[in-house]
Amino acid sequence: MRVLVATDAWRPQINGVVHTYLHLVDAVRPLGAELELLTPDDYATVPCPMYSEIRLAVPGYCLTARRIEDTHPDAIHIATEGPIGWMTRRWCRANGMPYTTSFHTRFPEYLWGRFGVPSSLVYAFERRFHNTGAGMMVATHSLAVDLQSRGFENIRPWTRGVDTRRFRPAPVRHFGADPVFLYVGRVAREKNLEAFLSLDLPGRKVVVGTGPEAPRLATRFPDAFFAGRKSAAELADCYASADVFVFPSRTDTFGIVLLEAMASGLPIAAFPVTGPIDIVSPGVTGILDEDLARAAMAAMGLDRNRIRAEAERFSWDTAARQFLANLVPARATSLSSVAAG
Repeated sequence: MRVLVATDAWRPQINGVVHTYLHLVDAVRPLGAELELLTPDDYATVPCPMYSEIRLAVPGYCLTARRIEDTHPDAIHIATEGPIGWMTRRWCRANGMPYTTSFHTRFPEYLWGRFGVPSSLVYAFERRFHNTGAGMMVATHSLAVDLQSRGFENIRPWTRGVDTRRFRPAPVRHFGADPVFLYVGRVAREKNLEAFLSLDLPGRKVVVGTGPEAPRLATRFPDAFFAGRKSAAELADCYASADVFVFPSRTDTFGIVLLEAMASGLPIAAFPVTGPIDIVSPGVTGILDEDLARAAMAAMGLDRNRIRAEAERFSWDTAARQFLANLVPARATSLSSVAAG
């Protein structure tokens, strides 16, 4: 099976969407499938407003059509609701090609927080995008319930995995002997990092990652250590060097970093929201509490061996099998059978 995945999120971005599809490329091969990727690398790009590190594809429908037709896909999956996603959707609808989508990011909440755009309008826009497809994949049960209540249809589960060989407990302490409270991820407003950095905690707070908020937060919280971007091997050592992983986001749809922390034997402290409530076993792999400082302190007493064992339940092989089972094979129809929309 040849599967075309259309995604507006791609390298050099470092986020859950890119991470997921990079792993999926390798995970589907032993299952007899091949992923072809339609990414911003195929287009001219412009910087995203307010987030210049992200490059957006300049719309080019003819280029999109040619790329899809040259691939001869057996199935099409649209990963994101950006220009590439909309152009691929248009081609599929014009050619009677069924397609699946995935809901990775809570753009309605992000746009409300940044620009005051009513989330109801953005959800309406996204319902139009996803509900015309043959199925929308979501990573967690709580997200599925929430989106269904908002009018999204034909929702299909699709979990994620973690590389337990790379992320594992190790006898390293790169950040010193004092208690280390770690955050890994994009340093952006939607990640709610101030909720972590303003906590009264013993020891040291460490932030691994880059993003538009890094300079401002580093100035405001000089006692925190901003480690910047790390290679995969360095990142594994960062997890292993910490005592608690603090996840302050209230808007993530999954949180692959939660699995990486758990695979490293690192307990989680987080709010009881989508993502953490689906991944963290309270009192076993982490503590969920509206009082994030209380959660962080309580998490320090959890058994790191049990945390590691829980992480081993998540594999990219399982995620790949679920993804392939959710796809809808192509069907031959006339080009005029479905109107473009």
